[in-house]
Amino acid sequence: IMKFTKQNFFFLVGGMIIYVVDIGVDFWVASRYFCQGQYSWSILILCFRGLSSIVTQIFSYEWFKNDWEGTDTGKRKLVFLVHLFHCGIFIRYWFALKYGCQAAFKQTSSRGASEADPSNFIEKQAIDAVTDINMLRVFKTFLETTPQLFLQIYILMENGKTHFYQYAAIMMSFCGISLTMVDYQISLRKSLPDKDEFHVLSKFTYLFYKLLTITSWILSISLITLLSVRISVILMIFLWIGGFTWTLKQHTTFCKSKKMEYLYRTVVGIILIFSFFNIKGRRTKVCISIYYATHTVVTLGILFVYMFWKPSIIKEICFTIVSILTVLSLMLGIIFLVVYYSHFHPSTYCRPQAYSDEVDGVAGQKVRVKTGRFQNFLMQ
Repeated sequence: IMKFTKQNFFFLVGGMIIYVVDIGVDFWVASRYFCQGQYSWSILILCFRGLSSIVTQIFSYEWFKNDWEGTDTGKRKLVFLVHLFHCGIFIRYWFALKYGCQAAFKQTSSRGASEADPSNFIEKQAIDAVTDINMLRVFKTFLETTPQLFLQIYILMENGKTHFYQYAAIMMSFCGISLTMVDYQISLRKSLPDKDEFHVLSKFTYLFYKLLTITSWILSISLITLLSVRISVILMIFLWIGGFTWTLKQHTTFCKSKKMEYLYRTVVGIILIFSFFNIKGRRTKVCISIYYATHTVVTLGILFVYMFWKPSIIKEICFTIVSILTVLSLMLGIIFLVVYYSHFHPSTYCRPQAYSDEVDGVAGQKVRVKTGRFQNFLMQ
């Protein structure tokens, strides 16, 4: 098992601070729009916040329930009430800070190979706690932060007038997406066996790959939304259906109950609208090529529609600047993608039996193998 370092602890503290600040910025921006009479924008921001919070609370509580199965019912009822008031993530931060502090500052004994050793047990507890938080942050990022970034960019393009709080919301969105992407990969490599360490160069390569491709796509759908909100909604629904269908065909085994598994697949479909990831830990060269080829075709198609069919809008929204940013960020993002997968991506994500929580047993029977949650959720 990898070490939980002091640097990891400080990043955890920083992540919690940014999480709290992000909540404050969301309500501040929503209140500003409300005071200006732009009620639809205010309601949309609060809806994104509410949806992401509900989904993360549901998953967080289910994980607590699964992990604490057989424990005191009073304890579980208390946890349920905390999640009911949308504060479940703070319980997780409390455990992560508690175990992380012990692992990073108080463990002085040598770290052996056995997980039964107290130092290694605390280390694993800290890494597992941070892993769960980062998984929930992935859900939040693509259910709230990314849609809000799209909304703010669309508002800027449509109105042309800018305010400080809009820039603050955009900056917080970019920070949230960036930190979530990198923290997720760090947790992935700490939680799963046979992973190379995530070095500084690989972190930045992965960060730019994700951030640039997501930015290009957000600019593209902002443009198509300016052209027609109806077409944009249809496109989003079509992409979600495609992502959800692909997830169904992967036969994911992330959750214990069928209802939670379908909720998970629904969320995955939403995430796939904005970014690609591998949910089964298999080779994805063909899938990722198709995914970004489709994004490239749609992006270029949107730009051509503007150039040939809507020349009047081009002058209003500084089309040349937006189109250059869109194409440039897409090209650079794909270059970083190729570099990352060619030089920095670990050749093996899991040991052979870690791709599923079941392996073939004697006489064709299925034998349950205890695995971590990350072994069923392998984002790339």
